[in-house]
Amino acid sequence: MGPLTITILVLFGIIIFAVLYAVGIYNKLVTLRNQFKNAFAQIDVQLKRRYDLIPSLVETAKAYMKHERETLEAVIAARNQAISSEKQAAAAPGNSQAMASLAGAENALSGALGRLFALVESYPDLKANQTMMQLSEELTSTENRVAFARQAFNDAVTSYNISCEVFPASVIAGSFGFTPASLLEIETTERDAPRVSFS
Repeated sequence: MGPLTITILVLFGIIIFAVLYAVGIYNKLVTLRNQFKNAFAQIDVQLKRRYDLIPSLVETAKAYMKHERETLEAVIAARNQAISSEKQAAAAPGNSQAMASLAGAENALSGALGRLFALVESYPDLKANQTMMQLSEELTSTENRVAFARQAFNDAVTSYNISCEVFPASVIAGSFGFTPASLLEIETTERDAPRVSFS
């Protein structure tokens, strides 16, 4: 074997190594993208469960809160907006507009639910109603699941984004249309515990 043949074989080996390395990076990016989409699917399941609980909650409250129609309608309107935003986000997880729309709708829904639960405190019979207590407990449990699923999604998006931004993966990502994904940032508000005064 002459020096020219050795040079050609070395160059050929380098090219094969570079191609295999690029394929490995591409496959890693695809895997990470699918992981964050799967993580969003878990959020999707919990949000749908939450949305399904709200009409029952409102119907239970309606029987006791006849004069609070505006608040009940606000909860339903916020729920409907959240469902619409959730469908858009499910179609394009990680899309910045879809994530911002979903976060805004979820914040509005949480605010409306917060006002409803504040009013429930004024209705002792409703507060003591077994169905209302059960629905409140299920809703709280579901909100906790949403928070855990959102954390897993945000972790997966962060891993994906980092992989898209580091060199040499950034070259592959840019060449094959891997765009950064957006986090889902929902404001979490704790429900205030009722204040008891003995004075």
